[in-house]
Amino acid sequence: MSDHCSAEAEPPTGAARDEHAEEFLRYLEVERNASPRTIIAYQQALSAFRASTTKPWEKCDADTFRDYLFDVMKKKQARSYIRLQFSAFRTFFRFLVERKGLARDPVRELELPKAEKKLPLVLTRPQIDELLTAPLRVPKPQGSPDWMPLRDAAVMEVFYSSGLRLSELASLNVADVDIYTESVRVLGKGRKERVCPVGAPALEAVSGYRSAANVQSGPLFINKARRRISTRSIWLILKRYLRHTTIPISLSPHKLRHSFATHLLDGGADLRSVQALLGHASLSTTQIYTHVTVERLKKAYDDAHPRA
Repeated sequence: MSDHCSAEAEPPTGAARDEHAEEFLRYLEVERNASPRTIIAYQQALSAFRASTTKPWEKCDADTFRDYLFDVMKKKQARSYIRLQFSAFRTFFRFLVERKGLARDPVRELELPKAEKKLPLVLTRPQIDELLTAPLRVPKPQGSPDWMPLRDAAVMEVFYSSGLRLSELASLNVADVDIYTESVRVLGKGRKERVCPVGAPALEAVSGYRSAANVQSGPLFINKARRRISTRSIWLILKRYLRHTTIPISLSPHKLRHSFATHLLDGGADLRSVQALLGHASLSTTQIYTHVTVERLKKAYDDAHPRA
């Protein structure tokens, strides 16, 4: 853990040491290789709970945590924050059961408030067209290779055409693109491989970029040092071209993936097919997009029907 995280995990001056919590945080860092952000969030959750009760961890039961949950909910805390806190408690008590011989995990008996499902923002088809053609209109940065705008266009075309995750897009190799079957081979979450169709405009953009940049093998999308492009660079590409459009919403790379899924469903694709294309393990993850299309239909109805 960094010095910053170690400092965060230390008890406040004058506070009693919480050896179980300190050992748990070391376990997260060393054995679980948790991120500094996770370690700090879990430490803060444990500290907040300790400040609410004088009971030692071993004496806390389901009612103790139920009372704490009600207190937190009365403060109108966001559900995501509440669920993060109790995720910390669950991981902590699993650690106590497995490593310290605690008889039972009291947090498992609680029912938490359901996570809020926010509808993803998506671009309209005219907005997609405006964004994808931006590299052909915008002057390239001074000193950058002549093939850079062609690469940027290919990046965005493939992104929208295939609905890949940002990391999947950056990880593509030349050999992953099959122009004959019009598809890309993707290694997704959990190292699960899937094949995604790619449209003709995206394949043409890739072909033009590869020819101009002389990319014959290895990473498909490269930077000016001819190394694999990073996910951050793709994010910056989108941000750069967004500034040269009339699109009023802030754009994250994920919005192209959202737009891909929503436009497929709008066009009549079935949910199972969209699930497979997105690489979702669970159909419930994909179902959020059905809510988006219903909302769009409602808006179209409200805008167009004389007695809406």
